Amino acid sequence: MKIVNLIENTEGCSGCASEHGLSFYIETEKHKLLVDTGATDAFIQNAEILGVDLAAVDTVILSHGHYDHGGGLPAFVKINSNARIYIRTAAFGNFYHKGHKNERYIGISPEIQNYSQVIPVDGNLKIDEELFLFTNVTGRRLWPSGNNSLKCRKGEDYIQDDFSHEQYLVICCEGKEVLVSGCAHNGILNILDAYKELRKREPDVVISGFHMMQHHGYSEENLAIIRETAAELKNCRTRFYTGHCTDQIPFETMKEIMGDQLIYVHSGDIIEF
Repeated sequence: MKIVNLIENTEGCSGCASEHGLSFYIETEKHKLLVDTGATDAFIQNAEILGVDLAAVDTVILSHGHYDHGGGLPAFVKINSNARIYIRTAAFGNFYHKGHKNERYIGISPEIQNYSQVIPVDGNLKIDEELFLFTNVTGRRLWPSGNNSLKCRKGEDYIQDDFSHEQYLVICCEGKEVLVSGCAHNGILNILDAYKELRKREPDVVISGFHMMQHHGYSEENLAIIRETAAELKNCRTRFYTGHCTDQIPFETMKEIMGDQLIYVHSGDIIEF
């Protein structure tokens, strides 16, 4: 299996752009996959630099309905009109980042739901023997505190986003199981709990942001949650690849606990196993 990070928040491979966004290209025995498309068309430029042919992609998975994961979809469909695009029906909600003094729309373009390539997903879905999607993670232990400013607008009201628009990809290939998430808004531990209940095992590899980024510094309470999460992950036999919304301070804090079990993935980085 070959996994290429097409875009992430930090520069990695020389010449590859970075942005606040996430996109992975994944080659399996049967598929050429795209998981998320970043915030803009920058992932397409990086794909050209890295020798990735996006026109050959057969399946696209959108992890959730935020612009930094689906903003590049309009550009993608201009170069690939055949790939099936799996999106949660709930991903077209009215999503906002709402602070004390401002609010900002962070959803995806409504026009995307009209693309003929889009396959709406309402629940768990087995695509084939290699690919499986699951959703509706409701656990709340060590739920990321950064979620508190993320809202769904209903008329004039803003309600807490419950991230029912998130979905998680399981890839079964070459005797391994790989779990791919976007931001793990519902908490990586809760997602793993749901995975283990469904699959009756731990994944061999997890690729996911952990949504631990704090824009106004890290309190001791924030750091305690990060350390506790890392301590639980260390007890897994799983190897974790992360980036994007995990942020550098949380990563370094977790790395001290998890060691080689945790790896940061930058724009242009390639994982093969």
